[in-house]
Amino acid sequence: MLPPSSPPTAPADHDPEAELIADPRLRQAISLFNAGEWYDCHDSLEELWHETSGPLRSVLQGLLQIAVAHLHLERGNRRGATVLLGEGLGRLRGSESTALGLDLASLQQLSQDRLVALQAGLPVEALPLPRLDPAPPPGARTP
Repeated sequence: MLPPSSPPTAPADHDPEAELIADPRLRQAISLFNAGEWYDCHDSLEELWHETSGPLRSVLQGLLQIAVAHLHLERGNRRGATVLLGEGLGRLRGSESTALGLDLASLQQLSQDRLVALQAGLPVEALPLPRLDPAPPPGARTP
């Protein structure tokens, strides 16, 4: 009789975050996000989101929801944009501020500013669009 098999385990040096950061699809999604190509960004992030588990899944979902919120806003659906911005921010709330090598703190602040304006019925066009910028180096001061 053969001994019961254990489920496969990841090697000790397995780093899901490093693998995602190195994935060209993430770089493409970031580029699309920063270009305001919300629909294509959504498609790219969704593919990665489906393949990811653990805490990084919530980060990807938050980014995806913020992108889709801006697609709704582009199409004149302020209510849908408000809901998805709030949900996206909620998904990112418990994440490291530098998850996936990104400056999520700045993203959250810009998105929060836009959400507050939407909730107040104010125009958001004058507010800067959120961006996915690289995280500041450890120990760097942010303004």
